Amino acid sequence: MALSREQMAMRVARELHDGDYVNLGIGIPTLVANYIPADIQVMLQSENGLLGMGEFPEETAVDADLINAGKQTVTAVKGASFFSSADSFAMIRGGHIDLTVLGAFEVDVSGSIASWMIPGKLVKGMGGAMDLVAGARHIIVTMMHADKAGNSKLLPQCTLPLTGVGCIHTVLTDLALLQIYDGAFHLKELAPGVTIDEIKAKTAGKLVIPQQVPTMEFSPRVFR
Repeated sequence: MALSREQMAMRVARELHDGDYVNLGIGIPTLVANYIPADIQVMLQSENGLLGMGEFPEETAVDADLINAGKQTVTAVKGASFFSSADSFAMIRGGHIDLTVLGAFEVDVSGSIASWMIPGKLVKGMGGAMDLVAGARHIIVTMMHADKAGNSKLLPQCTLPLTGVGCIHTVLTDLALLQIYDGAFHLKELAPGVTIDEIKAKTAGKLVIPQQVPTMEFSPRVFR
C-alpha cells in the first residue's frame, strides 16, 4: 500500500537531527513541520525570511501575517527570528542549511532533479529550489513514484528543465526509500505492503535491489 502524504512526512522526520537548520519545500515537505520529534530541536527556515517555523496553526490561532514561502499560514517557535528574503537567501547560498526537503516532477540516476516547470503550463516561478539544491548540505526529495498515468518519475535521464544537476542522493516516494549513487537507484526500504515487483515495474531508471530490503518503519518517538 502506498504511503499517505502524512506518512511520507513522518518518515522524513526520522532523518532530522538535533540542532539542524532545515528548509521545507512546498507540498508534502511542509507537512514535516507537524512531525518533528519532541526530543530534538531543529530550526525550520523559510525563503521569505523566517527562521524558527513551528507546526501549522489550529484554525483559531491563524495569523494571516505569518506565512511561509508557499503563502501558507504557519506558527513561530520560541527563539524565531524574522528578516529580509535577501538575508534568507544569503543563509541558503552560504551553505548554512543542513537539510532541505523538496518535491520534484522527476529525478534521474545521476541525481539530477526537475522540479520547477513543465513546458506549456503556467509557471509561478522557480522559487528557492535552485539555490537550495546548490547550497544545502543534504537534500531529500519527496515525490510520487509514478504519475497519474502510471509512468515512472524515477528516470534514466530527466526530460523536463532541470533545477539542479547531480545534487540528489536520497529520494522518498510513496512506495520506497531510495538512494542515488553509481548511476543507479538503490532500494533501501519498502513501504508496508509494497512488493519488489511493483518497484521494478514503476522505476524506469537503473535499479539496484539488495538481497534483503527492510519494510519502512515510522518513528515511535512522541511528536511535538
